[in-house]
Amino acid sequence: MNPAAFAFVLFVFLFRLATLTISIRHERGLRKDGAIEYGALNSKILTVAYTSYLIAAAIEGAIRNAPFDIISAIGFILYGISFIAILAVIRLLGRFWTVKLLIARDHSLVLHPFLRLIRHPNYFLNAIPELVGVALVLHAYDTLVVGLPVVLILFANRIRQEERAMKATFAAY
Repeated sequence: MNPAAFAFVLFVFLFRLATLTISIRHERGLRKDGAIEYGALNSKILTVAYTSYLIAAAIEGAIRNAPFDIISAIGFILYGISFIAILAVIRLLGRFWTVKLLIARDHSLVLHPFLRLIRHPNYFLNAIPELVGVALVLHAYDTLVVGLPVVLILFANRIRQEERAMKATFAAY
Protein backbone atom coordinates (compact mmCIF):
# COMPACT_ATOMS: atom_id res chain seq x y z
CA MET A 1 0.00 0.00 0.00
CA ASN A 2 1.42 3.37 -0.93
CA PRO A 3 2.09 5.84 1.92
CA ALA A 4 -0.80 8.15 0.99
CA ALA A 5 -3.30 5.27 1.01
CA PHE A 6 -1.89 4.04 4.31
CA ALA A 7 -2.24 7.53 5.82
CA PHE A 8 -5.83 7.68 4.56
CA VAL A 9 -6.71 4.29 6.08
CA LEU A 10 -5.07 5.29 9.36
CA PHE A 11 -7.06 8.54 9.41
CA VAL A 12 -10.34 6.71 8.67
CA PHE A 13 -9.80 4.26 11.53
CA LEU A 14 -8.63 6.92 14.00
CA PHE A 15 -11.56 9.17 13.15
CA ARG A 16 -13.98 6.25 13.56
CA LEU A 17 -12.44 5.55 16.97
CA ALA A 18 -12.88 9.21 17.91
CA THR A 19 -16.56 9.18 16.95
CA LEU A 20 -17.01 5.88 18.79
CA THR A 21 -15.52 7.49 21.89
CA ILE A 22 -18.09 10.29 21.63
CA SER A 23 -20.86 7.73 21.15
CA ILE A 24 -19.79 5.72 24.19
CA ARG A 25 -19.67 8.86 26.35
CA HIS A 26 -23.16 9.85 25.19
CA GLU A 27 -24.47 6.30 25.65
CA ARG A 28 -23.24 6.15 29.25
CA GLY A 29 -24.99 9.41 30.06
CA LEU A 30 -28.21 8.35 28.36
CA ARG A 31 -28.27 4.94 30.06
CA LYS A 32 -27.57 6.58 33.42
CA ASP A 33 -30.66 8.69 32.80
CA GLY A 34 -32.78 5.62 31.99
CA ALA A 35 -32.58 5.48 28.19
CA ILE A 36 -34.10 2.47 26.45
CA GLU A 37 -32.23 0.76 23.61
CA TYR A 38 -34.09 -0.42 20.54
CA GLY A 39 -32.74 -2.80 17.90
CA ALA A 40 -29.79 -3.99 19.99
CA LEU A 41 -29.18 -7.09 17.86
CA ASN A 42 -29.21 -5.09 14.63
CA SER A 43 -26.76 -2.62 16.21
CA LYS A 44 -24.35 -5.44 17.06
CA ILE A 45 -24.58 -6.98 13.60
CA LEU A 46 -24.23 -3.56 11.99
CA THR A 47 -21.09 -2.84 14.03
CA VAL A 48 -19.50 -6.10 12.91
CA ALA A 49 -20.51 -5.57 9.26
CA TYR A 50 -19.35 -1.93 9.16
CA THR A 51 -16.02 -2.69 10.80
CA SER A 52 -15.51 -5.75 8.58
CA TYR A 53 -16.23 -3.62 5.51
CA LEU A 54 -13.58 -1.06 6.48
CA ILE A 55 -11.02 -3.76 7.27
CA ALA A 56 -11.79 -5.60 4.01
CA ALA A 57 -11.43 -2.37 2.03
CA ALA A 58 -8.07 -1.69 3.68
CA ILE A 59 -6.82 -5.21 2.93
CA GLU A 60 -8.08 -5.07 -0.65
CA GLY A 61 -6.50 -1.64 -1.06
CA ALA A 62 -3.17 -3.00 0.19
CA ILE A 63 -3.36 -5.92 -2.23
CA ARG A 64 -4.34 -3.75 -5.21
CA ASN A 65 -1.81 -1.03 -4.36
CA ALA A 66 -3.84 1.25 -6.61
CA PRO A 67 -2.42 4.63 -7.58
CA PHE A 68 -4.16 7.86 -6.71
CA ASP A 69 -6.28 8.64 -9.77
CA ILE A 70 -9.66 10.17 -10.68
CA ILE A 71 -11.52 7.28 -9.00
CA SER A 72 -9.53 7.82 -5.82
CA ALA A 73 -10.21 11.57 -6.02
CA ILE A 74 -13.96 10.95 -6.30
CA GLY A 75 -13.73 8.61 -3.31
CA PHE A 76 -11.80 11.18 -1.33
CA ILE A 77 -14.45 13.84 -2.07
CA LEU A 78 -17.20 11.44 -0.95
CA TYR A 79 -15.26 10.70 2.22
CA GLY A 80 -14.85 14.43 2.81
CA ILE A 81 -18.61 14.91 2.51
CA SER A 82 -19.18 12.08 4.98
CA PHE A 83 -16.64 13.61 7.39
CA ILE A 84 -18.41 16.99 7.36
CA ALA A 85 -21.82 15.31 7.65
CA ILE A 86 -20.97 13.28 10.75
CA LEU A 87 -19.54 16.33 12.49
CA ALA A 88 -22.74 18.25 11.68
CA VAL A 89 -25.00 15.42 12.86
CA ILE A 90 -23.08 14.99 16.13
CA ARG A 91 -23.27 18.74 16.73
CA LEU A 92 -26.99 18.94 15.94
CA LEU A 93 -28.02 15.92 18.01
CA GLY A 94 -25.63 16.66 20.85
CA ARG A 95 -25.83 14.22 23.74
CA PHE A 96 -28.54 12.22 21.94
CA TRP A 97 -26.14 11.10 19.19
CA THR A 98 -24.84 7.54 19.52
CA VAL A 99 -24.15 4.66 17.17
CA LYS A 100 -26.91 2.80 19.00
CA LEU A 101 -30.62 3.46 18.95
CA LEU A 102 -31.30 4.90 22.41
CA ILE A 103 -34.29 6.95 23.50
CA ALA A 104 -33.82 8.83 26.76
CA ARG A 105 -36.60 9.54 29.24
CA ASP A 106 -35.98 13.26 28.71
CA HIS A 107 -35.33 12.88 24.99
CA SER A 108 -36.33 15.93 23.02
CA LEU A 109 -37.11 15.95 19.33
CA VAL A 110 -34.45 17.93 17.48
CA LEU A 111 -36.33 20.07 14.97
CA HIS A 112 -33.42 21.63 13.12
CA PRO A 113 -34.30 22.36 9.44
CA PHE A 114 -31.39 20.18 8.27
CA LEU A 115 -32.88 17.17 10.07
CA ARG A 116 -36.34 17.93 8.70
CA LEU A 117 -34.99 18.20 5.16
CA ILE A 118 -32.92 15.02 5.30
CA ARG A 119 -34.18 12.25 7.52
CA HIS A 120 -31.48 9.94 8.78
CA PRO A 121 -28.52 12.03 7.57
CA ASN A 122 -26.17 9.83 9.58
CA TYR A 123 -26.78 7.07 7.02
CA PHE A 124 -27.43 8.98 3.81
CA LEU A 125 -24.82 11.73 4.19
CA ASN A 126 -22.25 10.05 6.43
CA ALA A 127 -22.15 6.27 6.46
CA ILE A 128 -23.00 5.46 2.84
CA PRO A 129 -20.69 8.13 1.34
CA GLU A 130 -17.98 7.01 3.77
CA LEU A 131 -18.22 3.37 2.73
CA VAL A 132 -18.35 4.16 -0.98
CA GLY A 133 -15.62 6.78 -0.64
CA VAL A 134 -13.23 4.50 1.22
CA ALA A 135 -13.73 1.73 -1.34
CA LEU A 136 -13.11 4.13 -4.23
CA VAL A 137 -10.01 5.71 -2.69
CA LEU A 138 -8.54 2.23 -2.19
CA HIS A 139 -9.95 0.72 -5.41
CA ALA A 140 -11.60 -1.90 -3.20
CA TYR A 141 -14.23 -2.82 -5.76
CA ASP A 142 -14.86 -6.35 -4.45
CA THR A 143 -15.51 -4.95 -0.98
CA LEU A 144 -17.84 -2.35 -2.47
CA VAL A 145 -19.84 -4.85 -4.54
CA VAL A 146 -20.07 -7.55 -1.86
CA GLY A 147 -20.03 -5.55 1.37
CA LEU A 148 -22.11 -2.49 0.60
CA PRO A 149 -25.38 -4.40 -0.09
CA VAL A 150 -25.02 -6.21 3.25
CA VAL A 151 -24.55 -2.96 5.14
CA LEU A 152 -27.41 -1.30 3.20
CA ILE A 153 -29.80 -4.07 4.27
CA LEU A 154 -28.79 -3.50 7.89
CA PHE A 155 -29.21 0.27 7.46
CA ALA A 156 -32.70 -0.24 6.02
CA ASN A 157 -33.64 -2.36 9.03
CA ARG A 158 -32.12 0.21 11.41
CA ILE A 159 -34.02 3.07 9.76
CA ARG A 160 -37.29 1.14 10.16
CA GLN A 161 -36.45 0.60 13.84
CA GLU A 162 -35.64 4.29 14.30
CA GLU A 163 -38.86 5.35 12.60
CA ARG A 164 -40.92 3.07 14.86
CA ALA A 165 -39.15 4.24 18.02
CA MET A 166 -39.40 7.93 17.12
CA LYS A 167 -43.07 7.73 16.12
CA ALA A 168 -43.89 5.86 19.34
CA THR A 169 -42.04 8.47 21.42
CA PHE A 170 -42.85 11.76 19.68
CA ALA A 171 -46.28 12.76 18.42
CA ALA A 172 -44.65 15.54 16.36
CA TYR A 173 -42.43 13.07 14.51
